[in-house]
Amino acid sequence: MTQDNPQANAKYSHRKSFFWKAAVAAFCLTLSFLCNGPAAATDRLRFAVQKTGTFRWELAMIESLGLARKADLDIVITELASPEAGKIALRGGSADIILSDWLWVSRERSLGGKLVFVPYSSAIGAVMVPQASPIHALADLKAKTLAVAGGPLDKSWLLLQAYAKLSNLDLKSETKIVYGAPALLAEKTAQGAADANLNYWNFCVALEGRGFRQLIGMDEVEQSLGAKGPVAMVGYVLDEKFAKEHADALQRFFKIAREAREALAHSDADWQRIAQEINVQDQAQLALYRQTYVKGFVTRPIAEEAEDARTLYRILAKIGGPDLVGDAAELDPGTFYHFADP
Repeated sequence: MTQDNPQANAKYSHRKSFFWKAAVAAFCLTLSFLCNGPAAATDRLRFAVQKTGTFRWELAMIESLGLARKADLDIVITELASPEAGKIALRGGSADIILSDWLWVSRERSLGGKLVFVPYSSAIGAVMVPQASPIHALADLKAKTLAVAGGPLDKSWLLLQAYAKLSNLDLKSETKIVYGAPALLAEKTAQGAADANLNYWNFCVALEGRGFRQLIGMDEVEQSLGAKGPVAMVGYVLDEKFAKEHADALQRFFKIAREAREALAHSDADWQRIAQEINVQDQAQLALYRQTYVKGFVTRPIAEEAEDARTLYRILAKIGGPDLVGDAAELDPGTFYHFADP
């Protein structure tokens, strides 16, 4: 390069500057990569949830508050029509987490399926009767029609039978039992097709809003049968290997799930939104939904939950037999996962 060619000199200097800057940028990028490593990938958790379930309320709060993004989680939700569909999704590998009960988890473990359970809610149903009904005790159900949500092996139904037997009452033989879907039986009972209805908590609230009262709550039944506190029958269910491999992501999810639950408990605006979703116009009834939902928050250590579950399992196994629990007379010791208290 000669001094008598200033234009060429300028081009040379420009190129030299460009390549120098590029080299410095590449060096800085390499140094950053070596020091910090690659950017952490967002952890994905796939949920299969019942479209009409209350868990969907919390997931909506997580989304609206942006909690998943803050926790570096990618939450994928598949809505299903029934709890059974969720079990199929989990076993088939199309979902990582569902809501189910520890009884099913224990049975699956006894059959070789290594699932685990983390408590989610202790909200539970009741036996409902019309406000003016002459039925004031379980003994008054003799020769009456009792509609039972679920089927012959429904957990609440089996526990209720065990409780009745403490008073020498055989509900199965001394009452007329009708099984069916929760929503259908609640409607039929409201129309007078049954004298009483054992149903899930949200349908019990709906019946109370239509002039029904609680004959006995299943929480009272559980404690009469030996439980020392409110039992979380429903929980997060996932594969044990997945739980171990994604422990950190799950801890973050349980943290934001608690935040969403607390936020929902104190948000009047969100309960008005829920009222529209579940078609509730009466504010007193909505308050009862809210109260029952909040009452179901799990506050006990997992060890206490597991101990009460073992107590109730023995009763369920005795009444339900192999059709309910298989060959396992005791709750599988690995059923409850102990890495976190939700």
